[in-house]
Amino acid sequence: MAKNTFGVLIGNRGFFPGELAREGRRRILDALAKAGYGTVCLDEAPEGGTAGDLLATRYGAVETHADARRCADLFRRHRETLDGIVIALPNFGDERAAADALRLAGLDVPVLVQAFPDQPEKMLMGHRRDSFCGKISVCNNLWQYGIRFSLTTDHTVAPEDAAFGADLARFAAVCRVLKGLKQLRIGVIGARPAAFNTVRFSEKLLEREGITVEPLDLSEVFGRVGRLADSAAAVKAKLEQIRGYVPTEGVPEAALLKMAKLGAVVGDWIADNGLAASSIQCWTAMEEYFGVVPCTLMSLMSEGLMSSACEADVAGALSMHALQLAAGTPSALVDWNNNYGGDGEKAVIFHCSNLPKHFFAEAKMDFQEIIAGSVGKANTFGTIVGPLKAGPITYCRLSTDEYAGKMRGYVGEGEITPDRPRSFGGYGVVRIPGLPALLQYICQNGFEHHVAVNASRHAAALQEALGHYRGWVMRPAGGPSSH
Repeated sequence: MAKNTFGVLIGNRGFFPGELAREGRRRILDALAKAGYGTVCLDEAPEGGTAGDLLATRYGAVETHADARRCADLFRRHRETLDGIVIALPNFGDERAAADALRLAGLDVPVLVQAFPDQPEKMLMGHRRDSFCGKISVCNNLWQYGIRFSLTTDHTVAPEDAAFGADLARFAAVCRVLKGLKQLRIGVIGARPAAFNTVRFSEKLLEREGITVEPLDLSEVFGRVGRLADSAAAVKAKLEQIRGYVPTEGVPEAALLKMAKLGAVVGDWIADNGLAASSIQCWTAMEEYFGVVPCTLMSLMSEGLMSSACEADVAGALSMHALQLAAGTPSALVDWNNNYGGDGEKAVIFHCSNLPKHFFAEAKMDFQEIIAGSVGKANTFGTIVGPLKAGPITYCRLSTDEYAGKMRGYVGEGEITPDRPRSFGGYGVVRIPGLPALLQYICQNGFEHHVAVNASRHAAALQEALGHYRGWVMRPAGGPSSH
């Protein structure tokens, strides 16, 4: 996962002791460095002024409008590398200067506001901070300026506290999601299967959100595959990758070769078009007219953090990609598939499957048992099957609501349990608090049967990134069960 870099703005107000600002700057920068984040911050000018240095201020803080201009200039110089801004308040801080700096910088990145705590024995002038109060004033000005911002869990928190470390981790995930969605390009190979109205989506709504969909017809894919020689270097490399990915005993060599050619063609198309995620038609043209399922290829792409969804579910691929951005680990697309006994908070999640190897307790390549009944077993090799590993998950579903003209979704957390139902494909049992209400919400609001999952806990970051910053209509875990 790439290291996040934050612009750091130190707030200061002149009648507070300068040592509070100087010490606060050192402590917040140390905390960020120890947590592995890069920082960009104003330098501390020598006593008596800026000494002609346009990127230095008293204590390295922002107090005046001139300081705000210097800070904005510094941040603009690093606009290509800054993922977010941290406003740190070692004392009350100047509320206008902080807001002016962000307005002048014009970066359009997330902002986290942190305030240092006071100590009861240090409440006289010379030691008191009043950051508790100053944070409210700074946030009021950001609100007036129309600048969206994030807050720490505790109103005041020391940079060295574990709670602040958790706040930073969540904020970093928010920044990764928002940065990764900018100018996003998703590929879709083939048409939506006729029987899957559930995966309809609006390209125009996605385009308005800065997300472009690049289509490729299956006939073009099959045509390009047909021109590839068995001995082509790209085919040999993909074949070696497939064989090293999961056990392939019992899978015909001819099927493995078809998968390798398909992977080489799709890989070149993705690279040529600058795509970050994809969705591929499956049922049942791929099997009838090409003779394998695309699951292995899709599993490999998702494992390599290039999320790939089946059944031309572009919004599903977007859901996978958002989760992957937050966590830095592979995502999968599954069906909400079965109840599990009489436990209302448990359900079976399943796909045929194209899940990345990351999710499996054990996995192998096999044939697609559902489609085999109509097109024959020989035409359906290439699924990745096995039980899923127990552990935490975040689930997310994003969708285009054409009737309201908005993006919408839901997000929450649960766990994959050690339960092992008898099944085929990729399968596991999830336990989700409040699952009955969630299922009612999904049905009442016309959401799809597909949901993206990631083996992590990042629901809060996704909720904040997509709901608060992007303004999408997001139903959080524990939210209402209807409109």
